[in-house]
Amino acid sequence: MKWFNTLRHNRWLEQETDRILDFGKNAAVPTGFGWLGNNGQVRSDMGTHLWITARMLHVYAVAANMGRPGAYTLVEHGINALNGPLRDKQHGGWYACVNDEGVIDASKQGYQHFFVLLGAASAVTTGHPQARKLLDDAIEVIERYFWSEQEQMCLESWDEAFSKTEDYRGGNANMHAVEAFLIVYDVTHDRKWLDRALRIASVIIHDVARKGEYRVNEHFDTDWNPIRDYNIDNPAHRFRAYGGTPGHWIEWGRLMLHLRAALEARFETPPEWLLEDAKGLFHATIRDAWAPDGADGFVYSVGWDGKPIVRERVRWPIVEAMGTAYALYTVTGEAQYEAWYQKWWDYCIKYLMDYENGSWWQELDTNNEVTTKVWDGKQDIYHLLHCLVIPRLPLAPGLAPAVAAGLLDSQAK
Repeated sequence: MKWFNTLRHNRWLEQETDRILDFGKNAAVPTGFGWLGNNGQVRSDMGTHLWITARMLHVYAVAANMGRPGAYTLVEHGINALNGPLRDKQHGGWYACVNDEGVIDASKQGYQHFFVLLGAASAVTTGHPQARKLLDDAIEVIERYFWSEQEQMCLESWDEAFSKTEDYRGGNANMHAVEAFLIVYDVTHDRKWLDRALRIASVIIHDVARKGEYRVNEHFDTDWNPIRDYNIDNPAHRFRAYGGTPGHWIEWGRLMLHLRAALEARFETPPEWLLEDAKGLFHATIRDAWAPDGADGFVYSVGWDGKPIVRERVRWPIVEAMGTAYALYTVTGEAQYEAWYQKWWDYCIKYLMDYENGSWWQELDTNNEVTTKVWDGKQDIYHLLHCLVIPRLPLAPGLAPAVAAGLLDSQAK
């Protein structure tokens, strides 16, 4: 049974895309895009986070390129928020979190700034007149504060005034830097963004994770030595979980295949390890994290022995797994990847998709019942967009540029 690149499956993906885009538009608040609760209403107590606002700018830039009425207005709303309430006009960069009264968290987080870079680059593809200036500003901040020429990697965070950086290097922030760098390359055609993406992947995946059975380490010291016991007392941390976070392993696999495709589009021969390691990451994720306790679903985190630590099933890992399955099928043509893709969609429609309140549940327990141990609410629709749109596109150029170029469903028959 074939789903990939068929009009019948793509029509279903299109319907679900419209459903989640309709849900997501409720997030618009005066300061940007808010934190959506399980009922689809903004939770004002959570404030307006930079990462959510930037990701939703990216989402609605894609939607605008898909010709969705109202999406361009939301692109403008996101740009205005990044140029307004979330912008630090004194020290530069963007605040981590604000609300109607002012700044809640003034720190400058790399993870969040890389989403500003992604959102701005995606917005450029819509033709919005302020998007390129926003992208140029984001690039300037990344170049000045977050890309380390000495380390040839990305720094994690700074205080409000960019006077002190953290003595910690994060794999999660660097992974999302790779994601953003790929889209910035598509928009600017500046080769250095591909070089930087390749460098980051080579350190975190090819040099470290490959030697550890593809259990990706995300916590490093300033010399890029892994810190294996980081957050051992806070294993369910949303952004810096102890041990391995398999959802990131499989997400890395897709990003590496996008990078591989970008190099091939330049008529270059990509390193063989990009595909080899993408396969390794995919199968390691299934090995350690898929139904290790008997019930279907990906556990949130595992130890360095591959045993589950936080057994809750969070939404985004399976979403990213489906995108990586498509990417690996696109490159290899192997039926096993489509089989996993179909199996995971069956799981999602049974347990995660919420047709009563909208969107998808964010977290399930070991019995696949809704819970809130790690996440509470349905924050945004960024990850969901990936499993709904990426399986309808070639691997290069990236998401928003590809949709803007009219490549959506171009491979369907």
